[in-house]
Amino acid sequence: MQRDTVVNEYSEAFKANMVRKMVGAGSMSAHALSIEMGLNQSTLSRWLRDARNVGVMNQPPKKWTAAERLRVVVEASKLDDEALGEFLRREGLHKAQVDEWRSLAEGSFVDAARPAKPSPESRRVKELERELLRKDKALAEAAALLILQKKVQGFWAARDDDTTGKSGR
Repeated sequence: MQRDTVVNEYSEAFKANMVRKMVGAGSMSAHALSIEMGLNQSTLSRWLRDARNVGVMNQPPKKWTAAERLRVVVEASKLDDEALGEFLRREGLHKAQVDEWRSLAEGSFVDAARPAKPSPESRRVKELERELLRKDKALAEAAALLILQKKVQGFWAARDDDTTGKSGR
């Protein structure tokens, strides 16, 4: 009876996750995984054998939505170590995974009081935009001067024509 209690303390998702770690590319042996996770090697081997018989290994891992991840992070932050271990087993997760989700969640919140430091690319873009604006102004000024020069030449040419006709030369 003791064995059934221990077996039921792990969720099916956790078992499937452990089985996935023992099969496929980059797989670990049951012995290495037992040392890493602190589980009994025979338990892991049994889960692997059962998964092969039932076909659990072919099921894709659970896709966690952002809301589910946030819920897990919030719930995990409220628990002490012992309760956290039980919670993680029930959810089929590792502490490292929850820690990663926590850091992603914390990183997604921007401190409104302190603006983010601009990246080198954004600084370069602003510099190029300033240079482009300066060159546009210079081009507009040059175009205006050319137009003014043509008008002045036209004015003097017309004046010369008027003076030539009146003097008879």
